[in-house]
Amino acid sequence: DIGYSAFSGCTELTSVTIPDSVISLGRGAFSGCTGLTSITIPDSVTNIDYYAFRNCTGLTAVTIGNGVTSIGWYAFKGCTGLTSITIPDSVTSIGEQAFYGCTGLTSIAIPSSVTSIGKSAFYGCTGLTSIVIPDSVTDIGYTAFNGCTNLATIYCEAASQPSGWFGWKGDCTAQVIWGHKDS
Repeated sequence: DIGYSAFSGCTELTSVTIPDSVISLGRGAFSGCTGLTSITIPDSVTNIDYYAFRNCTGLTAVTIGNGVTSIGWYAFKGCTGLTSITIPDSVTSIGEQAFYGCTGLTSIAIPSSVTSIGKSAFYGCTGLTSIVIPDSVTDIGYTAFNGCTNLATIYCEAASQPSGWFGWKGDCTAQVIWGHKDS
C-alpha cells in the first residue's frame, strides 16, 4: 500500500510508477503533488482513498486499472488540469466531491458498473458539456452537477428519475434526456 499522505506536497514529483504489488492508495497519498502530470493506476489497486490526488493541478491524464472498485471522497478534487480520465467497468462508486472543481475535464464516461455517485461529485466541472449516466446508477448525491455551467445535456439511460437522485442537479440548468440509449 501507499500510505497516508506518503507523497503529499511533493511539488517537484513529476512522474510515479505504481508497482503491481500495491493494493490501495491511502488518504492524501499524492495530495498537492502539483508537478505530477499523468498517472496510471495498476489493476492490483482496488481502492483510491480520500484525497489521494487532491489539488494535483498539473495532472492532465489518469488511467485507472481494472481492479479499482471505489473512487474515494475528494480523490481528484481541485485537479484543474485534468482533461481525461478513464474509469474502468470495475468501479461501482464515485465518492463525494471526487472530481469537484476539475475545470479542465471535458468528458467523462461513467461505466455501467457504477451504482452510486456521491454528493457534489462533479461540482464545478465547467469544462463538461454533456454526460451519459447509465441506468445502473441508483443513487446520486445532492448537487452532484452544481456549478457545471457549460453542461448543456445530461443523457440518462433510466426511463425516469430514480428516487435516490434527490437534488442531484443543484443549480445545473442542463437539459435532461430520460431513456437515452446509445445506438
